[in-house]
Amino acid sequence: MQRRKFFRVSLGWQIIIGLILGIVLGQLFYQNKAAIQVMQNIGTMFISMIQMIVLPIVISCLTVGIANMGDIKKLGRIGLKTLVYFEIMTTIAIIIGIIVANVTHPGTYIDIHSLKGSDISQYTATAKNAKHSGIWSILMSIIPTNIFESLGKGDMLPIIFFSVLFGLGTASIGKQGKIITDVLNAVANVMFKVTNWVMRLAPIGVCALIGVTVGEMGFGSLKPLLLFIVIAYATMAFFVFVVMAGVGHLFHVRFYEMFRIIENEVTLAFTTASSEAALPKMMEKMQKYGASKGIVSFVIPTGYTFNLDGSAIYQSLAALFLAQAYNIHLSLGQQITLVVVLMLTSKGMAGVPGASFVVLLATVSTIGVPMQGLTFIAGIDRLVDMGRTAVNVVGNSLATIIIAKSEKEFDEDKREKYVASYTRGD
Repeated sequence: MQRRKFFRVSLGWQIIIGLILGIVLGQLFYQNKAAIQVMQNIGTMFISMIQMIVLPIVISCLTVGIANMGDIKKLGRIGLKTLVYFEIMTTIAIIIGIIVANVTHPGTYIDIHSLKGSDISQYTATAKNAKHSGIWSILMSIIPTNIFESLGKGDMLPIIFFSVLFGLGTASIGKQGKIITDVLNAVANVMFKVTNWVMRLAPIGVCALIGVTVGEMGFGSLKPLLLFIVIAYATMAFFVFVVMAGVGHLFHVRFYEMFRIIENEVTLAFTTASSEAALPKMMEKMQKYGASKGIVSFVIPTGYTFNLDGSAIYQSLAALFLAQAYNIHLSLGQQITLVVVLMLTSKGMAGVPGASFVVLLATVSTIGVPMQGLTFIAGIDRLVDMGRTAVNVVGNSLATIIIAKSEKEFDEDKREKYVASYTRGD
C-alpha cells in the first residue's frame, strides 16, 4: 500500500505534465487546422464540464450559507466589507501596473508598425453589447427578471442576488426551511464528488488547451512582445508574493501556507486560463481550511466578478504599453484619469466574456490610443490571461480568509487539522 502511494503522481504534477505535452503537441501540429480543431474540442468539453458543476455548487452552498447566517444586518456588513476590500485591492493593482509601466517603459522598445495584427472582432462585438450607461444599469443588471434565464446564461451576479434572497427566505420560515437546506447540502456534496471525478480529466483538458494556444501562435510570434510578457508576469508575481503576502500578514493570514493548499487550483487556473475551472475545488478547500460556509459561498463567487487583481494589473500595463508604443505622452492627470476609468469600466464589464480585453477596448480610446493597437497584443492575450487568472484565484482565496477572520468565522482548529491531513496527503 505504501509502495503504491509512493509512486502516485499528484494532480498538480499531472497538470504540469499535461502542460508540457500540450506545448510539444502544439509545436508539432503548428498551423495544422485539423489537429488544432480536435484539441480545441477536447479543451472546450473539459471547460464545459467544469461550467456544468459551478452553478449548482454556487447556488446550493450560497443558499445554505445565507440560511445558516440568517441575519440580514450581518449579511449587509459582510457584503459591504467584501466590496470595499475588493475595490481597494483592485485599485492598488491598477496603480502598481501603471507605476511599473512608467518605470520600465516596455512600449518604447517596440516598433508598433512591424507587429502583426490579430482579429479582435469577437471582442468589439462583445464590447458593443456590454456597454452600460452608468451605475444604475450595473445595479439593474444584478436583479434577475427571470432566474432561469440567468442560470442559462451563467450570469453570476443575478444568481448570487437570487440565492442570497432565497437563503434569507429559507431562514425566515424556521423548521420548514430545514428541508430545503438538507436537500441543498446533499446537492452540494454530490456536486463536490462530481468535481473530483471531473478533475481527473484536468491534465487532458490542459494538454488540449495549451496545444491550441501554441498550435495557433507558435513561438515566433512571441518574440517582439516578449519583454511585455516578462514585465507583466514579473508584476503579477510581485503583487502576489509581496503585496498580497503583506496584506495577509496584516490580517494574520498564513499566506504561504494558504498558497500551498491552493497550489493545484492555481496551476489549473493558470494552464486553462479559466477561473471557473478552479472555483468548485476552491470553495471546497476554503471551507475545509477553516472559513465558514456562508463566507466562502458569498465571497468567492462575488470575487470572480469584482476582485480581478490580475486583470487590473494587465489592463493598466497594456494601456500604458500601447500609449508608449504610439509615442503618446500621458501627463500625471491623464494617468489618474486612466486609474478612475479602469476602476469603473472593470466593474461595469464584470461577467462579460473576454472581460479584460473588452475593458481595454473601452479604455484605450480615452488616452488617444488607436483601436488598431489592440490587434497587436490580441495574439498574446491568451498567454497573459493564464497569469492574470492565476492571480485572480489567489486574490479570491486571500479575500475569503480575511473576511472570515474579520467576522470571527474562521476556525483555527479546523485549519490545523486540514493542513496536517493535507501535508500527509490524506
